[in-house]
Amino acid sequence: MATSAPSPILEVPPHTTPQLHHNLKHDSSVLALAVGNDSIYTGTQNGEIVRWRLGTFEKICHIQAHKRSVMCLFLSDDGSLLFSSASDPIVNVWCPKTMNRLYEIYSTNDSFGDIFSVSYSSQHETVYYGAQNTSIQWVSLKEPNRRVGHDSQSHPDRRNHRFFDSRAVGGASTPRPTDERYELIPRPRAVLETDKRANKMFAHYGYVYCMLITKGSTAYTEQDEDVMISGGGDGTIKVWQLGGREIGPDGYENGIEEIMVLGEQDAMSVMSLAVDGSFLYSGKLDGIIELWDLDTKQKLRVIKAHKGDVMALQMGWGYLWSASRAGTACKHNTVHYGEYQRDSSQNVNQKYQCLTQWKAHDGKVLSSAVTTHDGNQIYITGANDNNVAIWMLKNEASVEEPSHEEYEDMMITSLREFVSFRTVSSRPEYAEDCRRGASFLRTLFKKLGADVEMLSDEDTLHHPVVLAKFSGKSEPVEERKRILFYGHYDVVPAEIKNGKWNHDPFHLTGTNGYLYGRGVSDNKGPIMAALYAVTDLIQAKSLDSDVVFLIEGQEESGSRGFKETVRKHKDRIGNIDYILLANSYWLNDDTPCLTYGLRGVMHATVCVESKSPDLHSGVDGSYMVNEPLSDLMTLLSKLKGPRNRIMLPGFYDGILPLTAEEEARYDDILSVLMEQDQNGVSAKMLKANLMARWREPNLTHHKVKVSGPDGSLISSHANAKISVRLVPGQEVEEVTSSLTSFLEKEFGNLESDNKLSIQIDNQAEPWLGDPSNSIFRTLEEALVHAWAPLFSDGHSNGSTNGAGRANGFQTNDIYTNGGYKVRKPLYIREGGSIPAIRFLEKEFNAPAAHLPCGQSSDSAHLDNERLRVVNLLKSREIFSYVFKKL
Repeated sequence: MATSAPSPILEVPPHTTPQLHHNLKHDSSVLALAVGNDSIYTGTQNGEIVRWRLGTFEKICHIQAHKRSVMCLFLSDDGSLLFSSASDPIVNVWCPKTMNRLYEIYSTNDSFGDIFSVSYSSQHETVYYGAQNTSIQWVSLKEPNRRVGHDSQSHPDRRNHRFFDSRAVGGASTPRPTDERYELIPRPRAVLETDKRANKMFAHYGYVYCMLITKGSTAYTEQDEDVMISGGGDGTIKVWQLGGREIGPDGYENGIEEIMVLGEQDAMSVMSLAVDGSFLYSGKLDGIIELWDLDTKQKLRVIKAHKGDVMALQMGWGYLWSASRAGTACKHNTVHYGEYQRDSSQNVNQKYQCLTQWKAHDGKVLSSAVTTHDGNQIYITGANDNNVAIWMLKNEASVEEPSHEEYEDMMITSLREFVSFRTVSSRPEYAEDCRRGASFLRTLFKKLGADVEMLSDEDTLHHPVVLAKFSGKSEPVEERKRILFYGHYDVVPAEIKNGKWNHDPFHLTGTNGYLYGRGVSDNKGPIMAALYAVTDLIQAKSLDSDVVFLIEGQEESGSRGFKETVRKHKDRIGNIDYILLANSYWLNDDTPCLTYGLRGVMHATVCVESKSPDLHSGVDGSYMVNEPLSDLMTLLSKLKGPRNRIMLPGFYDGILPLTAEEEARYDDILSVLMEQDQNGVSAKMLKANLMARWREPNLTHHKVKVSGPDGSLISSHANAKISVRLVPGQEVEEVTSSLTSFLEKEFGNLESDNKLSIQIDNQAEPWLGDPSNSIFRTLEEALVHAWAPLFSDGHSNGSTNGAGRANGFQTNDIYTNGGYKVRKPLYIREGGSIPAIRFLEKEFNAPAAHLPCGQSSDSAHLDNERLRVVNLLKSREIFSYVFKKL
């Protein structure tokens, strides 16, 4: 039975669990419900329809409606007709007031099976029913030639069934079962036989579990046109245009024409449907509810609502009500159309939270309905505990404004949870945290409507790559652009023992307009901005292109395994037209930038090892002993010459010359930086410094490690960590080969009996983008639009112009009110490296662009890493512009 008092599982104040107002007890399971102005209609496993009076909840009547279980009840829009389907398989049409049987409808198909769903279009005066044999059939109530006699031999009760009534020569057929209750079924006023041609076989490749009729829910039909939506056991949802009368080449009537298919990649059965404007909700197995936009065919949300299959969905008073086989019921907030829209700034990302969940029945909830009676809002559930529960709701119009948390920007909420995962990829002790962070992303992407996969190579030491794909609405699919957003969910360590962090680095903290936490700027904040930019576009029905997120988990430790994983699963990622990433910062705190170049890097470990163990320098040391550390120091000293020139043969040969366009970009940068205090550094020196860090290579000795304890030892083993920063025009494999050959040659000149080994730890190719291509031009437009107050009103045509400055170079700025405004974002290069960017460009033959989201003072990789809230919101706006425009 329904629980005597509801057992709350979850309550978000001020929302409370509905009050159990009444129980309606039946003799068998309640499989179907319908509610009219003054009555509740219940369909039972015994084949009965019971009518109850709203308000007093007394039983008005009950009738034997079918021989077998009533599977579905449907009340026409005007309340004048009640339709029932069953596992007989018969569809009946009733007068809701008198419960007279007006029509009996049957199919002539022997293998029809149970009729799970039925609906009615008053516009076409046609009944549609979906069955176990995967078909949808239909019949008009006003078509005279479909009427047959009450004793028609084609009726399922009388016609010979090819399987159950078959018999061999001389054999006998099994008598059909009888039950005295069958005689209680009222005689219909008319019998309708469905035309064999009014049949859509394989409407789904599974049972047709549910269907509904709606108007104006999709841009693909007229506003006043009835359309039918069906859900099947194959996991698909189909939208059908109704009313055709012509016979197609296959010999069947085109009474329904498929105009949309949703969920083709999902084999999870659709058990229930509800519609709200152009938003469609589908209840599925395992407690899942999916939200679809019928205008764009896009999946907006995936909601994990229950532990059991979602058998019933209703929209009521601006909320989504769901019930499941686990006996639970839920109330969710929604982005709602019409009178229950609570504010004009509703956002799909701030909705679909579970506000209340409670144990509604001691059995499986199989049906539900909502109604308002005498000013009372009522939610009704029916279950296999033989009960119908009447839930009296607090009038939603009187519910106080929900708490701030309910309407909080979900991007910030998601970022807060994202930062809480200690996804430090360089430390083995955080491996589980990295996996949990990846799982969080997978769940969030799926919740927001993406198709998600976790990609990995065979090496389980590498953290998974999260692949999430959002589909655009442009047709045909083959011509749709595909944009890849690359990011990483791993972070560098946050040392809290030194006490320099003002807050817990893994607890997002907001202070004075900044969000503090490890990874908030590098790279979790930008990922959230890009993700919620996509959902903004989906909500606005403006996402034309496909957006593919590729989020790795080891960027901060050399992107180990990333290339292998991408190559292995390249077919799943698909073709890519543009690549976008956001993994760097402005040059200062005030001027938006675009990054078009990065240096590459090659990290190596150079090791010299003796055949002897560690020796005492006094007892054993002499000119006859080749000491590993001395050999190593000699080798390292050969790598660089005067003025830090790298001595590898041909090292500088391929470096690209400085062009006039690039030099003009440096002048633009100087026009901004020289307005700030540069501690007496001249413009010429600052320019040389930037060029040295951004477009010139370098070699760095990081550290040396030796064997043995401290003391007067000759170490048997010495190794050094070095790195070489490369620039466009240099190939990382060529430099690696040159370094190896050079060290081996120099080591040979030492005539040492020690052993040299060189290990390449990781590599990243340099990258140089094209600021004149379409993705950079679009990014520039987006930045100027989003950060409009920071830019002059002058038109930017991609060339640098303006008044000459005292330093003698042309600038990108103009003088206003005693200060300078730039005409466009600064185009910068950086000295750091991102291993994936050039690899992705070459692998997918697509151009890449880099949007710095944060400021120079963000302290990425340092204590008190932060990201300004304004920058996060503006980045979301910029991504939205770019995803829409490309």
